[in-house]
Amino acid sequence: MPGKLLLFLISFSAFLGVFAQDNTPKYSNEFLNIGVDARAFGMGLSMVSHVSDVSASYWNPAGLASLASDYQLELMHSAYFGGISNYDYAAFAARMESDAVLSVSMIRFAVDDIPDTRLLFDANGAINYDNITFFSAADYGFFGTYARELKALGGLNLGGSVKVIRRVVGDFADAWGFGMDFGLQKQTKNWGIGIMAKDIFGTFNSWSINEDELRDIYSTTGNDLYTQSLEITLPRIVIGAYRNFELGKKFNLLTSMDLVITTDGKRNALLQTDVISVDPRGGFELGYNKSAFLRGGIGQFQQVKDFDGSYSWTFQPNVGVGFRIQQVDIDYSFTDLADLSPGLYSHVFSIKVNFDVE
Repeated sequence: MPGKLLLFLISFSAFLGVFAQDNTPKYSNEFLNIGVDARAFGMGLSMVSHVSDVSASYWNPAGLASLASDYQLELMHSAYFGGISNYDYAAFAARMESDAVLSVSMIRFAVDDIPDTRLLFDANGAINYDNITFFSAADYGFFGTYARELKALGGLNLGGSVKVIRRVVGDFADAWGFGMDFGLQKQTKNWGIGIMAKDIFGTFNSWSINEDELRDIYSTTGNDLYTQSLEITLPRIVIGAYRNFELGKKFNLLTSMDLVITTDGKRNALLQTDVISVDPRGGFELGYNKSAFLRGGIGQFQQVKDFDGSYSWTFQPNVGVGFRIQQVDIDYSFTDLADLSPGLYSHVFSIKVNFDVE
């Protein structure tokens, strides 16, 4: 069943990608591809096969069925571009039945306090700093996720998410979007596989432009002003596997690898064609007594042009640590170790709190 489903998902996504590529932007809703959870960042974002906590609503909805507690809450924060933008995540999961879990979650990526200097000069041509106002450019993702373990199929986990997108650029423009994710996962004690179909039917954003706010600027620059616009995010498929090794009585080593298959044409990825691109990523987690963890990962392979005109490959290494204190998990990761990729490094913090009903 997983093999046939995987073949269908890749074929359907590639077909939709070919059909819509000419009129579809490559990086639509890209804020939803950054990732969540400091543990995941530490492992190079290779999570689709083994995720089993509340963050599964993002990585693979099927993994939510393996939630170990009755309720779980997670909060995450990170800052990008030297603190200019803030990236936050919050999620809550509740076990509804012995084999079913429901969760809600939210992502916010925003640049706040952007100065609006359109009225910096008054009618007399003098500078008036009191006329400067501030606005935010914020992207929101809201997820509702349901997962169930199918014991009749040998413990196969299935799950799906419905997501609503809200994007706001001050008073100038805003958008509403809608999409769906679907995943399956098969886990045992020491190995597992997972498949995640993201934006499986395409995610559609409907943009509205405020004519009153932008008409003067557009007329000055000679550009056309469009008051309505539709943006489509094409599907992507993530295939993953993990293997766990027991190293004595107190140590264990979890290794994982994901292949991210995008369908919006050629990207700057390790494997690229005119229709799809494939971006591999992998990671490990060394655990001690299920209470302390050391993590490492690698991903985001890209080809960049050097000053001499030649091209070279870059990648992003990540490291992280985690601690479990009774019902609380505290995780930290540092991305882009040694600055081996063009992107700036970031610190990511997250905390998970588990609640069990006696």
